[in-house]
Amino acid sequence: MEDLSEQAIREKCPHCDTASQAFRHKLDETQYFHIVADVHPLTEGHLLIIPKQHIACIGEYSNSLFEEFQEIYQRVAKFVEKEYGSVSSFEHGKAGQTVFHSHVHLLPFHGRATDIIPEGMESVEEIAGISDLKSIYEKNGQYLFFSIGNNAWSVDASLAQPGFFRHRFARALGQSERGDWKAMHTNQKLMDTADRENERVAQQWRAITLLPKT
Repeated sequence: MEDLSEQAIREKCPHCDTASQAFRHKLDETQYFHIVADVHPLTEGHLLIIPKQHIACIGEYSNSLFEEFQEIYQRVAKFVEKEYGSVSSFEHGKAGQTVFHSHVHLLPFHGRATDIIPEGMESVEEIAGISDLKSIYEKNGQYLFFSIGNNAWSVDASLAQPGFFRHRFARALGQSERGDWKAMHTNQKLMDTADRENERVAQQWRAITLLPKT
């Protein structure tokens, strides 16, 4: 029988193991979350919010965890928009995941929804934002979520494929070679560029977050 103990899960999950490559560019943490620069960024300024507890997606967050997450999400979104001029986000809510531990992506992107969903807007439903994800998950057991600026959508989960949003945002950003994070990891030239990008992100994060709170 498969060992499903908490220890076994953590040993197998790169987002449970803070010594893993995923935490190479850690920026900050709260009681329940880590904030990191994606070690395989689609573009400079690509950040992740990762819960410390092994949870599949936002839809499974407890109410108290979700409340803290919303505050962190707004803080990180504000940082990305201020530093890079735009912000988008996405999460594979159990549909199209390649790492089965919730990790919410925020990154600079100011294109159109159809750049991400060329199938057409009949494949998406406009939603209020991350505040709707728990109810969508309770109803459907999965979702595909993305946002551009102040607009957010839930995508028909039947379209899901592994790395669904990574590949689509990568193409829209003109960075198709970064869409597959596993292939990117073996490309030393790309990874050297990513490291330099993430070092700049870390410097910017420290400069802003060390300012006195007002």
